[in-house]
Amino acid sequence: MRRIDTIDAADVLIVGSGAAGLVAALRAAQSGASVVLIEKSSEIGGTSATSGGGIWIPCSNLAKGVEGHADSDDEAFRYIRALAAGWSHDSLIRSYIHQAPAMLDWLMASAPIQYIPLPYPDYHPEAEGGKTGWRTHLPLPLDLRVRNTSIRNLRRASPAASLGGVINWTFDETTALLYRPKGWIKTLAKMLARYAFDLPYRLTSTRDRFLTLGNALVGALVLAARDAGVAIYTDTSLKDLKAENGRIIGATVLHDGATINIAARNIILTAGGWERDTELRQQHLPHLPDPTHSGSQPNNTGDAIKAATAIGAQVRGMDAAWWAPVFRVPGEQRGRLCTIERALPGCIMVDQNGERFMNEASSYHIAGEQMMAHAAKIGSAPRFWMIFDSRYRRHYPMGPLYPLLPDWLQLPGVTKTVKKARTLSDLANQIGAVPQRLEQTVTGFNSHAAAGNDPAFGRGNSAYDRMYGDPRVSPNPTLAALDEAPYYAVPIYAGDIGTCSGLATDEHARVVDVNGAPIEGLYAAGNTAASVMGGSYPGAGSTLGPAMTFAWAAAGHATQ
Repeated sequence: MRRIDTIDAADVLIVGSGAAGLVAALRAAQSGASVVLIEKSSEIGGTSATSGGGIWIPCSNLAKGVEGHADSDDEAFRYIRALAAGWSHDSLIRSYIHQAPAMLDWLMASAPIQYIPLPYPDYHPEAEGGKTGWRTHLPLPLDLRVRNTSIRNLRRASPAASLGGVINWTFDETTALLYRPKGWIKTLAKMLARYAFDLPYRLTSTRDRFLTLGNALVGALVLAARDAGVAIYTDTSLKDLKAENGRIIGATVLHDGATINIAARNIILTAGGWERDTELRQQHLPHLPDPTHSGSQPNNTGDAIKAATAIGAQVRGMDAAWWAPVFRVPGEQRGRLCTIERALPGCIMVDQNGERFMNEASSYHIAGEQMMAHAAKIGSAPRFWMIFDSRYRRHYPMGPLYPLLPDWLQLPGVTKTVKKARTLSDLANQIGAVPQRLEQTVTGFNSHAAAGNDPAFGRGNSAYDRMYGDPRVSPNPTLAALDEAPYYAVPIYAGDIGTCSGLATDEHARVVDVNGAPIEGLYAAGNTAASVMGGSYPGAGSTLGPAMTFAWAAAGHATQ
């Protein structure tokens, strides 16, 4: 590849190589524009590559084909509006709902990726306009072995979204390994064989060429962008933006230690959020100042947001993030998102006193919010404990702690964090809780769990709660007593999977200045921009869906 310093100008400069950046680059290139995409790190894909790849798209043409499913733009608008904070304008919400289905159709026609709608409930299906399924869409796998190609600098999937952080798996394979129905060993054997016998590629790389989830999405976009002539440069970071008379004229980037100026009349910022910047966290999230409590990748330090505000861009909602409970593994740079484990039967979450305080099966965004609120209420650090018994330990994972594997086969860092005791009283002493309170908490929970009830917090009442429960357990798939010794405790923390606050944009994804006027030629999408969801999380894919839709809109507007 030629050096970036041979480039004097580009019609469109994209900053960031996540799904949003690649969508913008591909659409702009399809219009005939010369497109340069820069990526700060040495790997392509950003946080998108480590995600589940799901997108929340109401009223998609795919979902319209589902028998018995009815949806409308008005219902989707009322649902988002009921959840979103005031800084998400009605025009922005309506623009998203209108453009998202068209973006999805374009994506499947332009890149080697296909999506399917899922019977996956909205995170608040009981809210006005909420649905019990078919708005969340998941990508199908992309097998690079069949295409006889590879993307060696594709960012790997998250350890929480792959087998051992190495082997990519599908949603169905995850379900088989999680619940282990008859035939699950055969599923596991096929996965291992698929990976091991990818020869001769396996002799030169440990990367899995069977791409799933976020890897499938990003991989497909990379292939399409390359074919469309997009110039992609890694290890290249944005230094500043250049503007004259309210219009973008270019940017300064750092590449191989050199400062390079690129003239561009259109720049689309898709460089992620600011959650890994210590200074910004201390300023805007003083209650959660530690960047390592974030589940996002380490390069999201808000570079694009800083560069845009330096030329007068407006920001919105800078105290907001995509909140989530996370596990911490010593030695790892990022938290591991806790999605499924909290809803599985036989576990509870307690505070430092040994008491429950929330519905553990709620969405991770709501769970993270409640953890922070409770920490502020009791005046403690935002660390809590997942408590479970040996039955749970045998059957289900608890973050990085895998079932079936004995303690001595777990990752060394994991075993250091796990507490184990023959009695609840001894376990309470190990975690610094009040023994009597922990015993009372578990006894009270157990007295109702067998009947499928949780009068304290209503766990399992919502369709979303039951989504991740064990369907073999009745009458409530999220509830079972903790009554089989030994007992376990794993620390869990209030964290995030990225910030959802940032640059203020209009319905075309144009960045606006402090007076609300568009900065001509400057666009933003994804976590670089303040989310259309206004700090709420309507459903699975509420980050990627808007990110890709507004990036698509930005490229269309910039090149029209």
